[in-house]
Parts: sequence; C-alpha cells; structure tokens
Amino acid sequence: MGFSLSLFIFMALLFLLSRLHLIVGQSSPFMQPLCHHDESSALLKFKQSFIINESASYDPFGHSRMIYQSASCQKVASWTVEGDKSDCCSWDGVECDEATGHVIGLDLSSSCLYGSINSTSSLFRLVHLQRLNLAFNDFNYSHIPHQVRDLSRLTHLNLSWSNFSGQIPLEISQLSHLSSLDLSQDYDIPLLGYPHLELKKPSLRSLVGNLTRLQKLDLSGVDISSTVPNILANLSLLTFLSLGGCGLHGEFPIGIFKLSNLRVLSVIGNEGLIGYLPDFTWSGPLEALNLAGTSFTGELPASMGNLGSLTELLLFDNNFSGSIPSSLGNLTKLVELSLSRNSFVGNLPSSFGNLSKLNHLELSNNAFVGNIPPSLENLVQLNFLDISGNKLTGPIPTKLVNLPQLIDIYLDENLLSGELHFGLMNETQLEAINLSNNQLTGPVTFGPMNLTQLLFLDLSTNKLHGQISNSVFNFKNLQVLYLSENYLNGIVEFAEFVKLKHLIALDISGNQLSLLTKETSANATLQKFQVLGFSSCNLSKFPNFLRDQDELVFLNLSNNKIHGQVPEWMWNKSTASLQVLDLESNSLQGSLPIPPVATLHFDISNNSLTGNVPKLFCTLIFLQVLDLANNNLSGSLPHCLDNFGASLSVLDLRRNKFQGSIPETWLGGGQLRIINFSQNKFQGHLPRLLAKCTWLRVLDLNDNQFIGRFPFWLGHLPNLEVLILRSNKFNGSMGTPQTYFKFPNLRILDISHNDFMGKLPLRLLENWKAKSFENAYSYSMMMTNKGNNLFYEKVQELLIAIDFSSNKFVGEIPESIGNLKGAQLLNLSNNALIGHIPSSLGNLTELEALDLSHNKLSGEIPQQLTQLTFLGFLNVSRNNLMGPIPQGRQFDTFENKSFQGNPGLCGRPLTRKCGNSNEPPSHPSIFQESQDIGSPFEFGWKIVVIGYVFGFVVGVIIGPIVIARKHDWLMKTLRIRPVSWRRRRN
Repeated sequence: MGFSLSLFIFMALLFLLSRLHLIVGQSSPFMQPLCHHDESSALLKFKQSFIINESASYDPFGHSRMIYQSASCQKVASWTVEGDKSDCCSWDGVECDEATGHVIGLDLSSSCLYGSINSTSSLFRLVHLQRLNLAFNDFNYSHIPHQVRDLSRLTHLNLSWSNFSGQIPLEISQLSHLSSLDLSQDYDIPLLGYPHLELKKPSLRSLVGNLTRLQKLDLSGVDISSTVPNILANLSLLTFLSLGGCGLHGEFPIGIFKLSNLRVLSVIGNEGLIGYLPDFTWSGPLEALNLAGTSFTGELPASMGNLGSLTELLLFDNNFSGSIPSSLGNLTKLVELSLSRNSFVGNLPSSFGNLSKLNHLELSNNAFVGNIPPSLENLVQLNFLDISGNKLTGPIPTKLVNLPQLIDIYLDENLLSGELHFGLMNETQLEAINLSNNQLTGPVTFGPMNLTQLLFLDLSTNKLHGQISNSVFNFKNLQVLYLSENYLNGIVEFAEFVKLKHLIALDISGNQLSLLTKETSANATLQKFQVLGFSSCNLSKFPNFLRDQDELVFLNLSNNKIHGQVPEWMWNKSTASLQVLDLESNSLQGSLPIPPVATLHFDISNNSLTGNVPKLFCTLIFLQVLDLANNNLSGSLPHCLDNFGASLSVLDLRRNKFQGSIPETWLGGGQLRIINFSQNKFQGHLPRLLAKCTWLRVLDLNDNQFIGRFPFWLGHLPNLEVLILRSNKFNGSMGTPQTYFKFPNLRILDISHNDFMGKLPLRLLENWKAKSFENAYSYSMMMTNKGNNLFYEKVQELLIAIDFSSNKFVGEIPESIGNLKGAQLLNLSNNALIGHIPSSLGNLTELEALDLSHNKLSGEIPQQLTQLTFLGFLNVSRNNLMGPIPQGRQFDTFENKSFQGNPGLCGRPLTRKCGNSNEPPSHPSIFQESQDIGSPFEFGWKIVVIGYVFGFVVGVIIGPIVIARKHDWLMKTLRIRPVSWRRRRN
C-alpha cells in the first residue's frame, strides 16, 4: 500500500515537472524532448540534402528582396540538435502536435532551398504531416516523387512556384484528406522551353476524382491540355479554383459557376477555352471572377448585378459583345474591373459612378461610343483608369484628372475633342497621363495645380496648337514627355527640356517647331536620354549633345534638313545602345553608314547616299527593319547578308540603282514579312528560295529587269497578300501549271507591263473570297493617269486590286470574273481581249475603278454596270463597242474620254446621238495600237514600308520593335506600362 502511494506521488511529480518544462522551456533529466527523435533526424537529413542559395527563392509579395531573403534563408539554418534548440518543435517552420509531439506541419516556403527531392527523401518519413508548404524554392526541375502517398494525413499541400517538372503523380489523388492543393507555377516556364509540370496521365478528372474534401485547388501554369471535367462541379466544398494558363480547351462547364461556396474562380490565359456567362439568379459568395485571356462569348447578363460580393472582375481579352448592363453598378464592393479588349459597344454606364471602392478600371480596346460619363468623377478611390482604344467623343470631364487617388489615366486612341485644359487645383498623385491619338484642340494650358508626382505625359497625335506651354517645365519629376504629331509651333530650346533633370524620353516630332540646340562644352553634363524624337524640327545638322548619349535606344531625326555626311562620332560609344534609328528624309550624302550592332530598326531612306552596301552590314544580326529606299545606292547586294535573315522582317531597297541578281542565300525563310526591291536594275530569275519565306506578306518587284515565267510556286505562301511584278521582262503563257497553287490570301495582284500571253489567268484567283482580311494593313500607293502621278498617303486598309494590263492576253473575259467579289480596282486594259463585256461585272459591288480600254471588246455596255454605285472611274475607250451608253447613277458622272474610240457607241456623254448614222465612226483599236498608246488608267504600285512616323510596319509587322502605338513600345522599353495579364494570375 505504502509502495503504491509512493509510486503515485513520484509519477505525479514527474507530470508536474514535465508541465513546468513546457512553461519555462527548461530541460529535465527525467523526460524525453517533445520532438520525436526519428522525426528530428528526418528533418535534419532533409535540410542537408539541399544547398541554401539566395537566388533559389524570392518574395512573392514584393517586399524588399534583400531583407526578405536574409530572413527567410535563415529558416532552416536555425535547425540544430545542440543546446536549447534541440527540440525540433521549436524550429522555424516546424509545427508539432502538443499532445503527441509528432510533426504535423512543415512550412519551408521561400527558404532558399536548391536541390532535388527524390523517392528516398527523408521527408516521406514524416508520416504524421498534415500541412506541407514548400512553395517558392528551386527543386531543379525534379519530379514530384510517388512516395508523396506516404503522407496520407495531409490536408494542405503546397508545392507551388518551386520548379518541379514532369507528370503529376496519380498518388496525390490518394490523399483523400486534402482540403487544399496548390501545384501552381510560372505560366512562362513552358514558353521559355524549360521543363514543366504536366497533368495528362493521370488527367485532371483522375486527379480530383477522390479529393472530395477539396476547398482550394490551384493548378495554374500546369500543362493540362484538356477540357474542363464536369466533375469539378461536384466539389461542393470548393471555395478557390484557379486553372490559369493550363492549355484548357472546349466548353467551360456552366455548373462550376453555381458552386455554392465558391469565392475565387480563375481560368485566365486559356485561349482555347470557350463558354458563356449564365444568368446569376443567386447571390453567392463569389469574390473574384477571372476569365481573362480565354474565348468566352456572348453578352454580360444583367443578373451579374446579383453578385454583390465581387471585389474583382477580370474579363479582358475575350470575345464578349453587346452593351454593358447598368446593373454592374450594383457591385459596390468591386475593387478591380477590367473589360478591355473585347467587342463591347454602346455607352459607358453612368452607374459605374456607384463603384465607390473601385481602384482599378480598364475598359480599353472596345467600341464604346458617346461621352465619358461625368459620374466617373465619383470614383474617389480610383488609382488606375484606362479607357483607351474606343470611339468615345466629347470633352474630358473637368474633374476626372483631379481624382485624389488617381495615379495612371489612359484616354488615348479615342475621338475625344474640345480644348485641352488642365485646371487642377489640389495636389494629386498622378504619375501617368496619356491622352494621345484623339482630336483635342487648342493650346495646352495647365491651370493652378501641383503635379509633383507626374512621371509620364503623352499628348501626341492630337490637334493641339500654339507654343509649348512653359508650365510643362515645372513638372520636376517628369521622365517621359510626348508631344509629337500636333500643330505646335514656334521656337523651342533644347536647354529648357534639360532643366527637367529626370527626363529620359522626349518626342516633339511632327509639329511646326524649330528646335534650337547650343554647342555644349566638354564639361557640360546632361541626363542620359533613352528616347529622343526630333522629326520635322528644322534641324540642319546632328545635335552635338548626342555625342555623350550612350544610353539612347530610340532616335528619330527624320524629315529635317540635315545635310552632308553622318559624323563619325555618331557611331562611337555615344550610340552603342541604339535599337531604333530613323534618319529618313534628310539631305545626307556620302556612303551608307553602318549603324550599331544592337540596331533593330534602321531607316535612312529618302536621302542622297551613294555607293554599295558595305559587307559590314552583315554583322547586324539583330536587324528587323532595314529601309534604304530612295537613295542613289548601286552595285550588287553582298551575299553575306543572309547572316541577319533569321530576324529581318522588312527589307526595303526600292528606288535605288542596285543591279545583278538576288542572292539566294538571303532567302532562307526567317521572319521576312515585306520585300520591296522595286525601281532598281535587278536582273535574272527569281530565286526559288522565296518559297521558304512563309511569313511573307508583301513582295514588290516593280520596275526591274527580272525574266522568266510567272512564279506559280509563290502560291504556296500562306500569308502572301500583295504581289507586284509590274514592268519587268516576265513572259510566257499563263496556262495551268503542272502543280497546284493556292494564293490563299492574295488581295493585290499586279502583273502589268510584262509579256505574259494566253487567256486571262483567273485561276490565280480561284481561291478568291470576299475576305475580311483581319490582319490587313495600310500602305501608300501611286496611281498614274496620263503621266499625272496621284499619291495616296494611306490607302484604305482593305484595298483589293487586280491589274493584268499591258500584256498580250487574248480571248474573252469569262463570266466567272464576277466571282471576284470585294475587288475595288480592276484593270484589264492594253491587251487583245475580244467578245462582250460580261454582265457579271455588275456583281462586283465594291468596284471603284474599272479599265477595259485598248482591247477588241465588242457588243453593248451591260446595263448591270449601273449597279456599281461606288464606281468612280470607268474607261472602255479604244474598243469595238456599240449601242447606247447606259444612263443614270455613276454613268452620269463619266466624261467623253471614258468612251471615245468606239465606232458604234452613242448617247451621253458622246455627241453622237443614238439613231444618227451621219456621224463618222471612230477608228477601231488594234492590239499594236493599244500597246503603244497606253491606258489612261495605269496602276503604279508603291508600297511605302517605312513612312511618315514609321508607317504601317511599326505595328502589324514588327510588334515589339516599333508598333503603331509608338508610345506603347517606348513605355514598355522604359518599364512604365501597366502590368500585363501574365503578372496578374489569380
């Protein structure tokens, strides 16, 4: 009895001592450490299997990298079995069960771990683990081991952004207790060619089939490449679902929208994923809906106003259409709303003014019309506003740019009008203002205001006039100033801009300004500019201050009066970083200068340069645009230029004196989109390697001495839209070739002024359709009429034209010509065509110019031609036509010369009345005569590749180099554009 009592007292004391140990943290010789030895050993071995490398982790929340890493990389460094830290339950990132002492949680996220996890890893000995987080480390593209099944008690598994690769093992589906699974990774890893995670065998359906307790599922960036399984709609506990950038396709299950607990849904960046939004007849807890970068269609249902918990609605880069329901104004908890790059129409709802918590609003690149609603002035929390790229009209609301939290405002590429007046009174947070590409008028005036934070100001491409306001020079922190393409005038001194000490990008091109630059002394120090645009600034020489601008990436000195040779110092270290250099339309002389090796875009067209193309041009391996047009350059082309063939997109050598053949080594494919060799002295056959230029859209060989048969093999180029072989020495029959050809996208074909013969080659156009040509681009065109050149600065983007004139084509014009629907210009003149004018020409309802002159056509002019209501030019002269000229509509506008030289024609506008046989007949036309006289309507094609303000090349063809919205490229270069969707993933 006494012994039992003593034993009881002894055990009670041990229990009290153990409790005291837990409280004061002192060791006791009578008890074991709380952490189990085998688990402590497993953790240490796991630590020892990795290298601690600071570059292996980063802060996902954007905190100071250095401070964050110095703290997080010490996490496992504190693990030791020595001293008072021997208890693994006290180690950083380790969580133990208080009752059993087993390790149940391990959080080593962003711990700078570098190495691999293999099947023998000691990690899998921690069988009591419930929560495992290894996110934001670098596991060197190792596979997720199948042994993950040994951690059967896991409820939370996070292996995100840690460079795992390979197939996700099916064993994860055996972790039936999982409520949170995050295997997301960087979307860009597959695009960059690095190994990445895949979920194909097993499929997404197989993975989640047994995970019925899931509340969070994030597989963003995993290559799934399948449809979205309906089984996801059965996960009734799901609150978070993110499948961004997974290669999903097919129709999105509508049932997923109806999950009663779902708070976050993101499928961003799955271009093949289609679907539509249901009627939201329920309120639900949905807080974030991100369908950006998919292919959803349809209209936004008015019932979306029922989603009262939404704080984030991202629908940009889709195919949504229709007007915006005013019920979106009911979503008063919205913080971020983006509907950009869809097909929305109509007015902007005034109800947007109810979204008082909104801080990010993107509505760009739609077709919105009407005024900017004044109610947007109520959005006092707004810090980002982008309504660019629409058709908005009217003035800019006065108080809009005075919103107290607004940081960035983009209203560019609309039709906004009225005088531009900044009347700000209070200090603002504005950092960026972009009002470019509108119709704003008047002088630029800045009222009493304090824009101390302003970094970016773009007022380019408007109708602003007057002098540059001196108030601009008060924006002391300004980094970017674009005032190009306006009607600003007067004299401006470069020294005034230099006073803005932070200014690194300045473009005042395309105005009526005269820029004064003073000679700088050797000791003068200027800020380092990255962008300088001084086109049309009355400069007569290269500004001396450029000598020390060694950080320039963009320099535009085009359309000035700079004469003489390019100074040697331009090619020293001062311009070593140049990527875009435009010296077009000056009076430069001497030999062709060689730009820096880093150059991407070089335009020195419209000068007076002479000599050959130096072989040193072959070192420009990054070149994407080369424009040497309109000079006096001569000689043959160096064969070594194939070195830059892989990157070159635009090659324009027109209007020089180059001769010889085209080196075949140039044309190995690559990225060539535009080739213009017109108006030179090139000879020989066309190189067959042109057929490998599968990206080619424009081939202009006009006015050379090329020989041979028609190059039917060009018909296999899938993107070719413009083919101009005018005025060469091509010959032979245009009969059916032995191999089939397609020309699937051809819309401009000019083979005039050659020696082609046979029947009209309409088979070239048998794939012709009335196409929309969504990727069509604008260009300039020269049309000559009896020696009078008419130059059209910008022909409509969808121009469709055919010119078979001045050849030796014979036979009748087939009725099938009426199938060329959409054609706007048709020239068959100066041939030996016979028979009637086909009535099917009346089907070409878009036709604007028709020339059938100087042939042997007979019969009457079809009445159906009066249906061509767009016809502005008609020439049927010098044929054998007879009968009355059709009357009414466009025919009442044509002059006598349109019909002269036909012996039997009568009626207006001819003086011969129908039924009057006393008038002497006109002389009949013969083939030789038609060849000598020449048509009053001849097409003279001129593709201007690099034109005024970089022409059409700068967007459609080059994209990231110099795009149509020039300032976009510059802003990206200077890293001051908004974040892209790839950086906003959830």
